[in-house]
Amino acid sequence: MSTTASSLDHRMGGRVPASALVRFVDRWIFVLMAAWFVVITLTGFIPTSLEKIAASQAGMRPPFPFMLHAHAVLMGAFILLLLAQAILVATGRQQHHQKLGMAGIVIAPALVVVGCLLVPIIHHQVWGMTQAAPPEAQAELQQVMVIIRNIMLLQIQVGALFAIYIGIALYLRKSDPGMHKRLIFLAVALPLPAAFDRIAWLPNTMPETPLGPILYILLAVAPMFIWDLLRTRKVHKAYSLWLAGFLPSSVLIYLLWNSDWWQATAPRLVGL
Repeated sequence: MSTTASSLDHRMGGRVPASALVRFVDRWIFVLMAAWFVVITLTGFIPTSLEKIAASQAGMRPPFPFMLHAHAVLMGAFILLLLAQAILVATGRQQHHQKLGMAGIVIAPALVVVGCLLVPIIHHQVWGMTQAAPPEAQAELQQVMVIIRNIMLLQIQVGALFAIYIGIALYLRKSDPGMHKRLIFLAVALPLPAAFDRIAWLPNTMPETPLGPILYILLAVAPMFIWDLLRTRKVHKAYSLWLAGFLPSSVLIYLLWNSDWWQATAPRLVGL
């Protein structure tokens, strides 16, 4: 992130002119990416969260479980930390970046643990509502359960890959800063479909197929990938490593989506 445009141009044989715009993007691309993630998150979650809070206060839906609040706080904190870290590097404050990074070492595993606990809690809450509902509402709630079981496929993918790539990124933070920062952003992009899916005016394939969320993850990381490709004329190894986990797991999710086997297996995984 601290590499100057001129040094990049020297290594690339002068193929890209070191214009003011190029120098600006080289310096601020990761800040812009973090801000892009913040915008996606706020656009998706603020309107729907306000609606659900109002419905809960009016007694039209059960109160939010504590783990959901914890997950929201941790995820929000991690994305804001990502923005702060990117700004510190872009402005040359590396020592502050390294010190603040210790917060990420705490927040990241806490986020994974809370996410793992939240999945069965939501399943049990909706299942309890289904059992207590009058007969005329049973069919609709059963369909909601089908959707929740399918979404669990995405949640497993996010939880596993987020933990793996954050772990690798933290391990490489000193030996390979370029890999470190890209893997952090690629990991944080994985849960962003939860925000994209809540933006009503965006086209989507949910809940029929998981294609929409998969494509929106690629859209989220596209600006960073395109800039890297333009500047270096090659695919950075971070993307290859990320795609090696993301693409096969996405194909598996697509194949299992709505399958009888998964619908029978998912409840057992959460103790139902």
